Amino acid sequence: MSKVKTIRELQNLTQEELSKNSGISVRTIQRIETGIEPKGHTRRAIAKALDVKENQLLNNKSNPKTNSLNNKIEPTDVEVINYAALKLINLSSILFIIIPPLNILAPLLLMVVMKQKNKLTNQLISVQMLWTISGPIVFLLGIFLKLGNKFTIALILLIVLSNVFIILRNAYEIDKNKKLYFKLNFNMI
Repeated sequence: MSKVKTIRELQNLTQEELSKNSGISVRTIQRIETGIEPKGHTRRAIAKALDVKENQLLNNKSNPKTNSLNNKIEPTDVEVINYAALKLINLSSILFIIIPPLNILAPLLLMVVMKQKNKLTNQLISVQMLWTISGPIVFLLGIFLKLGNKFTIALILLIVLSNVFIILRNAYEIDKNKKLYFKLNFNMI
């Protein structure tokens, strides 16, 4: 079995879904999964769609993590992401949206309990950390403007609703496209 097929199946994707996410035809994906090595643009596109490094898609004979008898990849070779658990970790932030430190601690605790320490989970928690830092700063700036109590209440609602939107939009994107809509280019954890 090819590495592309193994990784695709570990991520619970069909060939059609991988085709849609990568922009590579289903027929080409079928050929790759029967043993043809992906090259150039095809390998880059599939690696990006599967969120793995390009060299993880190569069927190297000298790879010590590959069993040469049946050509299977050991699970340590690929970062396995449970998207249902990722969605639950993301949505756990909503429960504690009023108490900002807990909107970080709840997902962190779930990440450890569910054993989902991966790039996407780190990004989810990093987004919550950034929101937790920037929310009070925006609130304090709003108070310094001294525009009245109605403005302050509206600002609080806007800050809270912005986080609800971020969480729900990421949950939708995880469900539909197996990626995050709001993510950072850096990691805070």
